[in-house]
Amino acid sequence: MKIGRITVSDRASAGIYEDRSGPEIEKVLEEFFGNEAGFEQAVVPDEVETISATLKKFADELRCDLVVTTGGTGIAVRDVTPEATRPVLEKELPGFSEAMRMQSLTRVKTAILSRALAGTRGRTLIVNLPGKPSAVRECLEILAPAIREGMAHLRGEDPHQS
Repeated sequence: MKIGRITVSDRASAGIYEDRSGPEIEKVLEEFFGNEAGFEQAVVPDEVETISATLKKFADELRCDLVVTTGGTGIAVRDVTPEATRPVLEKELPGFSEAMRMQSLTRVKTAILSRALAGTRGRTLIVNLPGKPSAVRECLEILAPAIREGMAHLRGEDPHQS
């Protein structure tokens, strides 16, 4: 299984600070998928065209089964990950975003400010996550069952068959 992880951050992409959220994606997904997971990585600035091009590359050229972004989902001027993701998606999956916001709201009262998206492109599941490492873990734990089942559907498998 190939997983792409994209950290969206002007400062991390410029080397001003260390990317901690991207490695957290790998750590959590390795716990979830075990040795099945291999990773492609990118750290990009908060630029719509760059984010969209990286999403397309991971889905279309590298044929990742899952692409997870971290960062750029808030309401600050430079937060543009949803704007870069939406035109890349073929099918939007609003339940992913709703579940993340509702579960996160019990711990973080500002979670409703997140504009994270999820959806599919071809046989790739794409999920936007917030930029904090703790939020990455929290959200991936919430989404884990749906990620597994969604990926099975995209591969043409019956996820309910034992």
